[in-house]
Amino acid sequence: MRILRPLLGFFVLVLLFLYAIGRGWVGQPMRAGEPQSPPVSAETLAARERAIDTAARDVGVEDPRQILFGDLHVHTTFSFDAFQMSLPMVGGDGAHPVADACDFARHCAGLDFWSINDHAITLTPRRWEETVESIRQCNEIAGDGDAPDLVSYLGWEWTQVGTRPENHWGHKNVILRDLADDQIPSRPISAGPPPDLPDVQETAPGPIVIGAFAMWELESGGPEFAKYMAETFDIRDCPSNVPVRDLPLDCRENAPTPEQLFAKLDDWDKEALVIPHGTTWGFYTPPGSSWDKQLTDEQHDPRWQRLVEVFSGHGNSEEYRPFREAVLGADGRWSCPAPNENFLPSCWRAGEIIQERCTREGVPAGECAERAAEARQNFVDAAFNGGFSTVPGTTIADWQDAGQCRDCFQPAFNYRPGSSVQYMMALGRPGQKNDRFRFGFLSSSDNHSARPGTGYKEFSRRDFTEARFGEFVDTQLGRRDTRDPAARSEVLELSSIASPFANFETERQASFFLNGGLAAVHADGRDRRAVWEALQRREVYGTSGPRILLWFDLTNAPDGKPVPMGSEVVLANAPSFRVRAVGSFEPREGCSLEARQALGRERIERLCRGECYYPSDVRRPITRIEVVRIRPQTGASEAVAPLVEDPWKVLPCRGDADGCSVEFTDEEFPTLGRDALYYVRAIEAPSQAVDADPLGCTRDSRGRCVDVSPCFGKPWTDDCLSETEERAWSSPIFVDHAPIRTVVHGGEPAPDITIPSPTETMPAAPSRPTQEAPPDSILPGGDQIGGHRQQGDGA
Repeated sequence: MRILRPLLGFFVLVLLFLYAIGRGWVGQPMRAGEPQSPPVSAETLAARERAIDTAARDVGVEDPRQILFGDLHVHTTFSFDAFQMSLPMVGGDGAHPVADACDFARHCAGLDFWSINDHAITLTPRRWEETVESIRQCNEIAGDGDAPDLVSYLGWEWTQVGTRPENHWGHKNVILRDLADDQIPSRPISAGPPPDLPDVQETAPGPIVIGAFAMWELESGGPEFAKYMAETFDIRDCPSNVPVRDLPLDCRENAPTPEQLFAKLDDWDKEALVIPHGTTWGFYTPPGSSWDKQLTDEQHDPRWQRLVEVFSGHGNSEEYRPFREAVLGADGRWSCPAPNENFLPSCWRAGEIIQERCTREGVPAGECAERAAEARQNFVDAAFNGGFSTVPGTTIADWQDAGQCRDCFQPAFNYRPGSSVQYMMALGRPGQKNDRFRFGFLSSSDNHSARPGTGYKEFSRRDFTEARFGEFVDTQLGRRDTRDPAARSEVLELSSIASPFANFETERQASFFLNGGLAAVHADGRDRRAVWEALQRREVYGTSGPRILLWFDLTNAPDGKPVPMGSEVVLANAPSFRVRAVGSFEPREGCSLEARQALGRERIERLCRGECYYPSDVRRPITRIEVVRIRPQTGASEAVAPLVEDPWKVLPCRGDADGCSVEFTDEEFPTLGRDALYYVRAIEAPSQAVDADPLGCTRDSRGRCVDVSPCFGKPWTDDCLSETEERAWSSPIFVDHAPIRTVVHGGEPAPDITIPSPTETMPAAPSRPTQEAPPDSILPGGDQIGGHRQQGDGA
C-alpha cells in the first residue's frame, strides 16, 4: 500500500500534466506578429511603372492605365492546414504569421497589392483581432498617400466542403475594401463543418489524448499543435437566426450555403468581394459536382460575386471538357462512366486494379468481371472523396493518371469539369434575375506559408508549393495504407472517416501543386480605392505566375470608344477586338540590394529562400494569342460542349521580345442571334516550371499511362522542372445580342448600348429572407450529364 499510493499519486500528476497540455494551458499562443521591413522606395516603384508604360506604348496602347500585380489568396499559419505544414513533424520550419506575409509581399515578391485569407473556421476571436491589427500595421508602413508601395486587404476564406455533389458549394474568398472598425465585420463568416459528418468538436480526442500526442511529438511541434487545437475547439458556434450585430463577439459565425453567406454580407452592408476558387480541384470536390445549382437567384449574387479564380498553386480551373467522373442516372443513383481518349475515370481504374489482381489469382473471368463492377460502384458510392480507399493496398503507380485531365494546361488534381470556369460561363437560365455568371478572371497563389505571389520564380518546390501535404500520410495526422492488396474492393462508410488526410489522396495529389499565379489590374492609381474599383469593374486578368502585360479591348463599342476587358455591351453588328500583350522579364538570380537591406540576410533566406522578384531587362516572347468564344445557354437543356469554343481562333505573333498586337472580328455574331462572351490567352515561349509534369507518365502506343515518376517522392533538392507555356488570361468582354434595331425619335435607329460600370450603377442588394434554398430540380441531360437526366448538378 505504501508503494501503491505514491504510484497512484504520480499517475494522477501525469494525467493532470497531460490534461494541462491538451487544454492548451502550457506555452504561448502563436501570434500574428508585426511587420518588420520598410517600404519599397519611390525610385523602385517609378522604375516598375516606367517599364510597363514603355512596353504599353511600344504595342500601341495610348494613355495606358497602370498595371498592378497582386495576390488575393494567401494563408498564414492561423489556417489549420497551413499550421500543420509548419510543424517539424512534416518538415516545416515553424510559424509563418501575417507579418511574414506582409514582408514577403513587399520585398520577396515585389507585389503592389495582396490580401489575407485564412480559413474562417479556425480564425478565433483572438486570431481575427490580431490579423486585423497586423494588416493595419502593414498598411501603415505603406503610408496613406495616393501612391503606397503596397496595398494590403483584409479578408478570409469561406471554406465549404460537401460530402455529395448536391450539398457541395466549394471555397470562396471574401475580400474587404476597408480597415476601420466601423467598416469591417466583427468576425469572419465560416461555412461550418462539412454536412453529414459528426461535429469535429464532439468527436475530437480528449485533452489527455491530445496531451499524450503532444509529448510523443515533443521535439516535432506536438505542444504547439495541442495549444492550437485547444484554442480552436474552445470557440462555439454563434446562435442561428440572429442579426449579425446582435451576436456575441466570442463565437464562430457560420453560413453553410452561398445564400446564407450573401445574406450575412447584406446584413453587414460593408464593401466586399466574394471570389470562388479551386473549383475543379477534386481533392475536396465530390465527383459529379457542377455549378448548375449555384446559378439561381438565391445562391448567386453579382453584387458580391463578380470575379472567379481561374488558376492558382492548386492548378488550373479554366477549361471545360465533356468527360464525367461519375454519372447520375434517371433512377437517382450514381454510376461509373467508361473511359475515353482523354480521361480515365478513377472509378473505372479501381475496377481495373481489382480485375488485374483477381486474374492473377486465377479466379474465373466471370467472377473477376463481377468484382470489377463491384469495385467501380464501391468507388462511386464512397462518401467524401474516399473512393481510392475502397481498393486496399494500392500505390500511386497503380492509379496511373486516373482522374486527371490529360489535355488541360497544368490542371487541378482529380479534375471536375462541371465546376470549371468555362462551364460556369456557358450556363444560362433565361427568365431568372441571375440568368448568367458574368465573372472577371484572376489568378492567385493560394499559398499556405504566408508567401503571397510565389510565382515570381520557378524554384523551391518544398517551400513555395504545398507539396509537403503529402508528408501527412506518415504522421499521426494521417495514415498510410498498409492493407494487403486484396482482389476485392471494400465499402467505405461515411462514419468510418477518421482523418481527412487518411481518406483523401493526399500523397498522390502532392505532385500537382504549383508555384501559383498572380492577379493583375488596370488601375487609375496605386491606392486602395483605385485597385478596388478596377476589381469591381472587372478590368482584371490572371497569369500563371510571370508578369505578362495584357490589354484586351472591344474597338467598335457603341459610343465609338474602345472598352476594356470586363465590359458589357449590347450590339447588333459584328464585334471587333484588339489584343496587345508583352512577355514577362527574364528573372535575375538572387535579390536586389534594396530587398537584402530591407529584410537582412536571415529573413531573406527564411522567407524568400534567397530568391526575390528581381527582373532583368530582357523580355520573354509572346508566341500566340488564343481566343475563346462562349455562347451561353438559351435554356437549361442545351448541351454545353458546343457552346465552349476553345480555341475559337489562334492568332500567331512574331515571337520576339517587342510584344504582340493582333485584331479580330466575329463576323458570325449578327446572324447567330445570341449572346456571346470573348476572352483571350496570351501565351509565352516555353520555359521550365515546377511540377508542370506532375506524374511523369510513360505512355504506351495507345496513349495509356503505364508507368509514373511522380514529383512527390523525389528529393526536395529536385524542383521537378518541366517545360510549360506560361500564360495570361484576360477577363471576358460580354457582348449581348440586339437582334432588331428599333426605330425611335425622328426615325433614327436605337443605338447599341454600352452597359455602365457596375460601381456606378449597381444598387445595394435587398436583404434576404433566411429560409432554406428550394430543392434542386431535375434538368434534362445533354452532354452536361452524359445523356442522362440528372438531379441538382447538371454535370
